[in-house]
Amino acid sequence: MQKTFKTIDEQVDILREKGMIIDDELYVKDILLRENYFFLSGYRHPFLIDSKSRKYKKGTNFNELYSLFEFDRQLRNIIFKNMLIIENNLKSIASYQLSKNYGYKEKDYLRVTNFDTRSEKVRQVNDLIRKIKRQIRINGGQHSATTHYIYNYGYIPLWVAIKVLSFGIVCELFAIMKRRDQEEIAKIFGLSVEELLVFLPILANYRNLCAHEDILYNHRTAAMIPVNKYHEKFNLTKEIPESLQGRNDLFALILILKHLLRDEEFRLLIQEIDYEKCRLEGRLKTISIDEILKKMGFPIDYTEILNM
Repeated sequence: MQKTFKTIDEQVDILREKGMIIDDELYVKDILLRENYFFLSGYRHPFLIDSKSRKYKKGTNFNELYSLFEFDRQLRNIIFKNMLIIENNLKSIASYQLSKNYGYKEKDYLRVTNFDTRSEKVRQVNDLIRKIKRQIRINGGQHSATTHYIYNYGYIPLWVAIKVLSFGIVCELFAIMKRRDQEEIAKIFGLSVEELLVFLPILANYRNLCAHEDILYNHRTAAMIPVNKYHEKFNLTKEIPESLQGRNDLFALILILKHLLRDEEFRLLIQEIDYEKCRLEGRLKTISIDEILKKMGFPIDYTEILNM
């Protein structure tokens, strides 16, 4: 069945046919025009009668749907700004470690021998070095710091070049480093190399999701974090499927951020999330906030993580 273009008036009619209450039609039309019916409808699932139904639960108001949409937007903003802190920290630490050990010119710090030389890693190392050189070449001319070094010195030191590399590339860079370099970097975050190798791809996944304004609150990653003391504290180590809670959901990301952010940064993160949660709770009538927290993987007493 083909999807055809629908006018804003037709979109309002469809919502009403599905059982949604619309108090202010002009307001709803403005929201649909500005925010896109398709993107808004991605938040419909908690309000549907059941997973197979296209009808909304009795009493569902458009304002509830839009409140969940806005909550997710604020959640993305909160997560994204903290991800940028971690991105900057990782870039700074990684560039310091590699520059210290291998030099400050591209021909020195991008040598294949500076990285994992095992046979199974050779192709990955060569591919990544090519990607790094390409990003420096393409993005280098768009930043004043990199153009300054190119124009005045003829090279870009890694602590400057790292600025134009994507977070995904830097995560891959950590994966191909020599073990001793990985250990030095992981130690700064108080983690093992294995933990950081698991955390970084998950961080990159969420970072891209936030940057592209995809739905965040119920997102799941393919990779899972290991069970740790926080899972035991919040009683999340039950039988399947409950055992997945806090492993590959938004709460799993929060646990990663708990490791990587400074204490005060993490405290502000939780406080901001809690504020947005309370705002949403006051706007929901058809469903409870606990249903949303469950989809996020959050335990009811998640704020206690501050005291751990």
